[in-house]
Amino acid sequence: MAWNEPGNKDPWGKRRGEQGPPDLDKIVKDLQRRLGGLFGGRRGNGGSAGGGAPSMGAPTVIVLLIVGLIAWALTGVYKLDAAERGVVLRFGAYQATTMPGLHWHLPIPIENVEKVNVSQAQDYQHQTRMLTADENIVALDMVVQYRNADPEAFVFNVRDPEATLQEVSQSAIREVVGQNNMDFIIGEGREGIARRTQELIQSTLDAYQTGITVIVVNLLDANFPAQVQDAVRDAIKAREDKVRLGLAAQAYANEVVPRARGAAASQTESAEAYRSRVIAEAVGEANRFLQLAAEYEQAPDVTRERLYLETVEEVLGRAQKIFIDAEGSGNLLYLPIDKLLERQAPPPARNGDAGTPAMPEFETERNDPRSRGSRE
Repeated sequence: MAWNEPGNKDPWGKRRGEQGPPDLDKIVKDLQRRLGGLFGGRRGNGGSAGGGAPSMGAPTVIVLLIVGLIAWALTGVYKLDAAERGVVLRFGAYQATTMPGLHWHLPIPIENVEKVNVSQAQDYQHQTRMLTADENIVALDMVVQYRNADPEAFVFNVRDPEATLQEVSQSAIREVVGQNNMDFIIGEGREGIARRTQELIQSTLDAYQTGITVIVVNLLDANFPAQVQDAVRDAIKAREDKVRLGLAAQAYANEVVPRARGAAASQTESAEAYRSRVIAEAVGEANRFLQLAAEYEQAPDVTRERLYLETVEEVLGRAQKIFIDAEGSGNLLYLPIDKLLERQAPPPARNGDAGTPAMPEFETERNDPRSRGSRE
């Protein structure tokens, strides 16, 4: 029995004669009729296609087109902040660089704008372990601060400028660390390592024309790996002991060496003075001998007697006891001059004494052989 016979249900659960779902062909024809009225009025021989659907007139279409064009044109309006620069691209090619403010460009897909922040400082942090020049392992924590200084170069010259910066930074720090010893890196050389790394990163980025300017490179930490901390502490203690003992030895040397040099200089000067004195005395004795020889040739007797008297005077002048032999008396007189001088010496000064009496001076009459010779 067919489903469309009287009394049977159709597959959609409704009996024949009841209203079913809309016909698909009818919907398509109705849509075609409406589109035909939108773009040219009636179809066929002047009749309405399908019965009475109103068509849209030409003024309405023009208004809709104008509104669409205005909306499309407004999509090209954009605003740049004070820290931003706009790179205008026309079909992907560079057109211009715009400054902060309100601007307009040809709407997409003709032109689009890439906004680049040229003032904000950005950070890239990198932690790694690497070998030093003395084949030790050092753990580094590095931070690179940079900004996008050239918008056109930043957008066009490199596909991924930030990834390029990261790779260049890692390569630069490895090169600099590989050229220095560990003690220098973790000690006084940390600032120099950071400065050299910044110079190397900037020169490489400039060679690639990335448009990135490196502000500063900081080494937050440069230390030994955690696995060798105990051994490193022992090595540091030994190095500090070495420095301390070296300073103590240097202080001892600074104390002993100048003293030895001073003693050597004093002995040298004393030797020079002794040498000069001996030479001067020898020269003086030689000159005296020559003068005496000349006088002896002129008057041998007088010169001989004068020399004898001078010698006796010199010998007796150092004696403190004098013996006097009086002619014809047969008595030998002893004159203890040393005892007399001790008796005449003043007593030691006491508290409150005004002073001590002066020792009397004894004048000894000496016979001048020259005068006696002249009298003779």
